[in-house]
Amino acid sequence: MAAKLRKGDKVIVLAGKDKGKQGEIASVNPSKGKAVIEGVNVYLRHTKASQGDQGGKTPVSMPVDLSNLAILDANGKATRVGFRMEEDKKVRFAKSTGDVI
Repeated sequence: MAAKLRKGDKVIVLAGKDKGKQGEIASVNPSKGKAVIEGVNVYLRHTKASQGDQGGKTPVSMPVDLSNLAILDANGKATRVGFRMEEDKKVRFAKSTGDVI
């Protein structure tokens, strides 16, 4: 099945501790149904010092479930994604406005 959310899409978080936050998808893991969004679901990762770097606490974005995300349309509102054929090509479109994503 085609992916409704892809890398680079602007999304909004619908549920969880970061509800209402917006960001861009950095990576998607379709087999686990999760995506990493820049600046959302951030945790501190404690890293041990090595010869190259100092170590300490570094902020890391953790994956969010795809069901808790909605894509933003041109108006900046959350919308659902649909598929349709345009000139022998399958394209994604915003259900609220009908615009091609």
